[in-house]
Amino acid sequence: MINPFETAKAQLDKAAATANLDSDLIERLKVPDRYVEVSIPVVMDNGEQKIFTGFRSQHNNARGPYKGGIRFHPEVSLDEVRALSFWMTFKNAVVGVPFGGGKGGVVFDPKKVSPAELEKISRGYIQKISRLIGPELDVPAPDVNTNSQIMDWMVDEYAKLTRNKNAPACFTGKSLGNGGSEGRQEATGFGGGIVLREVLAKNLIQARGKTIAIQGFGNVGQFIAEAVANLGWKIVALSDSKGGVYNEAGLNLTEAEAHKKQTGALKDLSGSANITNAELLELGVDVLIPAALENVLTAENAGRVKAPLIFEMANGPTTTEADEIFQNSGKIVIPDILANSGGVGTSYFEWYQNMHGEHWPREQVLDKLKSLMIQAFADVFTVHKKYQTSFRSAAYILAAERLAEAGS
Repeated sequence: MINPFETAKAQLDKAAATANLDSDLIERLKVPDRYVEVSIPVVMDNGEQKIFTGFRSQHNNARGPYKGGIRFHPEVSLDEVRALSFWMTFKNAVVGVPFGGGKGGVVFDPKKVSPAELEKISRGYIQKISRLIGPELDVPAPDVNTNSQIMDWMVDEYAKLTRNKNAPACFTGKSLGNGGSEGRQEATGFGGGIVLREVLAKNLIQARGKTIAIQGFGNVGQFIAEAVANLGWKIVALSDSKGGVYNEAGLNLTEAEAHKKQTGALKDLSGSANITNAELLELGVDVLIPAALENVLTAENAGRVKAPLIFEMANGPTTTEADEIFQNSGKIVIPDILANSGGVGTSYFEWYQNMHGEHWPREQVLDKLKSLMIQAFADVFTVHKKYQTSFRSAAYILAAERLAEAGS
């Protein structure tokens, strides 16, 4: 089994060797400041008690409060949240917002519990970590299988436990009525679209048919799909956890969204062929966008990937071995810590609005995010050219330099 934390550290080592970064700094950055495992006892609807396991990893706060999502998934592990908190530190440094890195999760399948049980688990998790988080200490957010409703429950529980008058600023990704930010829902996909536009403007690849395949059609996948469609590119394949669809002539996003809403899956979409998630990754497209879970591009399948540009909207979709294969074959990989950092950019905007008692309109939020993402790509591109290295290593070098400046 691929260990995501080992992948993260190997990526940092490669960047450090390229730029001759301070070895003491690099060793410090490989170890989270703190991580905890908690037990969450919950009385289920049938009256029986069940104990759930939760984690929170606080990686680095040199540039500001720990910041990162909370995921609910049966495969959540300590190594996973440590790796994700590590990536959050670097992602926030790359995009230039004053946050460090954190991540959390609870081990269970939210699809197999009732709404009442889901609320109890959400509140129970906060009961166990409330002393570790705060508006200027650690600011959680939604992640896989969590949403604004869950954040609202968590804010409410945190406020009850701490009596902190600024409790809403302790969480981002809240509902608009509870201090959430306009534009937050589409932020990750919108920000990715801005970065992709900047990448394509550099003419780094020979785009024959301007075709794109996107693995993952959740919130991030849907909004990056809309963003790339607005660039005039043709989306020929989409997928979700149940499989994918392909149409050489291009898929209609409105029809795909309506079909998924009606049937619960993309497969069997009229006018398209069903394909597997594995087949989608190997299609002959110009741009491949993995926008689902980590470790989907591996040593086993990387040699069959035909797209000259891989644009990582998922966290950690490419293993170290796959990265080597892509680099040796001349493929360009735009790393997750740049490509999908629009979400953390807008999380910062939400936190800022809460801390200052402000509420910005959607257009203002997205305008600020657009500027943030354009600058982030420009900064990474400068390092990429300076060291003649991959975009992943360039992003790590840029982030490590900023962390060093902050006294990490």
